[in-house]
Amino acid sequence: MSNYISPISIEAISTLCDELNKNNSINPKNFERYEVKRGLRNADGTGVMAGLTSICSVEGYIISDGEVVPIDGRLSYRGYDIRDIVNDCIKENRYGFEEVAWLLIFGSLPTYEQINSLREVIGECRTLPDHFVEDVIIKHPSMDIMNKMARCVMALYSFDENPDDISTPNVLRQELQLLAQFPSIMNIAYQVKRRSFYNKSMYLHPVVKDISTAEYILRQIRPNKEYTQEEAHLLDICLMLHADHGGGNNSTFSTRVLTSSGTDTYSAIAAGLGSLKGPRHGGANIKVARQMDYLLEHMKNPTDEAEMRDMLVKILNKEANDKSGLIYGMGHAVYTNSDPRAVILKENAKKLAFEHGFEKEFITLENIEKLTPEVFAEVKGFENTMCANVDLYSGLVYKVLGIPEDIYTPLFATARIAGWSAHRLEELTTSNKIMRPAYKSVSKHKKFVPIDKR
Repeated sequence: MSNYISPISIEAISTLCDELNKNNSINPKNFERYEVKRGLRNADGTGVMAGLTSICSVEGYIISDGEVVPIDGRLSYRGYDIRDIVNDCIKENRYGFEEVAWLLIFGSLPTYEQINSLREVIGECRTLPDHFVEDVIIKHPSMDIMNKMARCVMALYSFDENPDDISTPNVLRQELQLLAQFPSIMNIAYQVKRRSFYNKSMYLHPVVKDISTAEYILRQIRPNKEYTQEEAHLLDICLMLHADHGGGNNSTFSTRVLTSSGTDTYSAIAAGLGSLKGPRHGGANIKVARQMDYLLEHMKNPTDEAEMRDMLVKILNKEANDKSGLIYGMGHAVYTNSDPRAVILKENAKKLAFEHGFEKEFITLENIEKLTPEVFAEVKGFENTMCANVDLYSGLVYKVLGIPEDIYTPLFATARIAGWSAHRLEELTTSNKIMRPAYKSVSKHKKFVPIDKR
């Protein structure tokens, strides 16, 4: 495969960067002086209030007398606790992602008839436009599936006869089509990567319309198209848990920011994908997976608490793993005592993990979850309420299900588009004002110098 070579030399770029760096520095003290809330965070770590939403609630603490008080985490979709939603699906042995998508987008708990009607729509929309697979995906493989998904979404604009209409009926049509097409795009992009960069066979199975999203994903990515119902239900739980996480998470906020400008659906959803690709957001699950690989390789027995404690000290002191000083999968911007998504995943993944030979990995994660808060307090010198976040266990779940690392984050996106869609519609129907925060200029006025005197 031939690669495009940039005509700009490394030497030229280096010179340009020297000039750029010389003129792009801001005194850190100015952020405090002008009360700039970097990262749109208040001084106490809470998020700056940027809008209102009735779609999703993320609760991890309460403020009492000006102090942050940790509480058990709670995630609610349209007011309904995610634990109740998941448990009801488990109780009735039914797939719930489509039900959650309906709830997020339309705002109500669906009936059996409504769920079935949505599944019919999703099934019919799974097929991509004629020649799209060959012309857009196969001919232009990408090392990064998230990047490829974003490009595919933007390309779908050209196949839409009415792409710029932002009326509710048209946006809803576009969103339901993308919701249905994401699994197909994800899998085909991955299969093309296998062939182009790994020199492995590419498996492109025919579209099946009458199965759930979770079943469809497993069927498409596996060479033999086979999966168990237990495996599909575990993946379905992952999809439900990742479907939304409030309006303030980076990718959803990005989607809402672009939506506020009046742009088209494809541009807004592509922005969400671009954000979720980042290692500080959706890409964190891969960091956890690689952390696990490191622990298994460099520890005699990662299930031993004493040895794990010593390793965590080294990680925090930037002496082990990637030397970032971070323990991936621990801590969250909102949740304190617990992340409900991590709790639910852990409960439902244990049985399958042990059955598939991942007992050692599961106990290793439990040790990380148990010991990190204690070790963090010892090394950093102060106590900080800290819990496992969803990424700690999601990577292991994907590994148990035989899902390749290349599509960990794309799988996250395949679930989160349900939330992005709901938030885009809410932004269009309730806000009607472009987001335009302020930036304080700290540059000084300078006298212009004619070019022949510079």
